[in-house]
Amino acid sequence: MQLSSFALDPASADFWIRIGTAFFCGGIIGLERQFRGKPAGIRTSVLICLGTCIFVTLSATFSGPEADPTRVLGQVVTGIGFLGAGVILTREGAVLGVTSAATIWMLAAIGATIGFGWIEAALALAAVTVGILVGVELLEASFVTLRRGVHEWRGTRTESGE
Repeated sequence: MQLSSFALDPASADFWIRIGTAFFCGGIIGLERQFRGKPAGIRTSVLICLGTCIFVTLSATFSGPEADPTRVLGQVVTGIGFLGAGVILTREGAVLGVTSAATIWMLAAIGATIGFGWIEAALALAAVTVGILVGVELLEASFVTLRRGVHEWRGTRTESGE
């Protein structure tokens, strides 16, 4: 896919649409992470989405037989994997931060989508990502409540389990 140089011209609407979309998508995902006190909050999320968008847009504007935007995309994937690995920790035998790492991966994917000019797809992916982060947690919480049983959940369970 060959993009025009207007994608990087601050005087063009296309430039600001990409910047605004990256800011919005990174921001809503980062807001969800920030509310939960996770390592990659609003600033980090916006910067990952925006940075990926810029790198991919830059690569897509090159032309000629040697130009290959997929090479930059491949390097973004590698770099984001490294960044995501930095948020994964082990503490007392438990692995923490995997969801934050996966969220960073999605932020880069959304940024790349914006960089290639697929704005509507990026907005949809951001909505799906927030839906997964919020919806699956609600689903998991309901399963915990169901596993406890009606009596234990209300605090009326006895020592014998009855």
